Amino acid sequence: MRLFTAVLPPEDVMRELAAEVARLRTLPGADGLRWTGRAGWHFTLAFYGEVEDGLVPELTARLERAASRTEPFELALSGGGQFGHGRALWAGAEGDLRAMRLLAERAGAAARRAGVPVEEHRRYKAHLTVARSRDGVDVRPYLEALDAFRSRPWTVGELALVRSNLPTSGVPGEQPRYETVARRALGAAG
Repeated sequence: MRLFTAVLPPEDVMRELAAEVARLRTLPGADGLRWTGRAGWHFTLAFYGEVEDGLVPELTARLERAASRTEPFELALSGGGQFGHGRALWAGAEGDLRAMRLLAERAGAAARRAGVPVEEHRRYKAHLTVARSRDGVDVRPYLEALDAFRSRPWTVGELALVRSNLPTSGVPGEQPRYETVARRALGAAG
């Protein structure tokens, strides 16, 4: 299974982001971006890639421990940014980003302890990808529009283990399908 852990925003926050993305899609040049669908909107904590079925129970148990050691925290969508000179456009976050980074580190450590190879990446940056481009696009107008965007804050109370099913049809623009395979509550009550 192709797996990752994520923080999933609540439905009303997703609606706020959908309204903002609809506005972004009216800007000149928006048709040159591949916009991600709502089903793919999440904050990836740790990406595991292909995980052998036999490792999933141990991974899930270790993620439960990692989640229980992390108290719930406040988060809101806020602003935006880019990676790769316009190759990825994303919505950012504000709130307890220290707790979010800690949860990401614990999700990576849980995988390593479960025997799942995890690449070491640079410092965690909370982001939710809303569009991509193969060629790199001047995303300054989108960043200016996102700069004023703020969602309502919410309390992150769980981490999700998500399966990513890559497109197989070969149809251009087809999106991956995501399936939450486990949810683990944050904090001692989890």
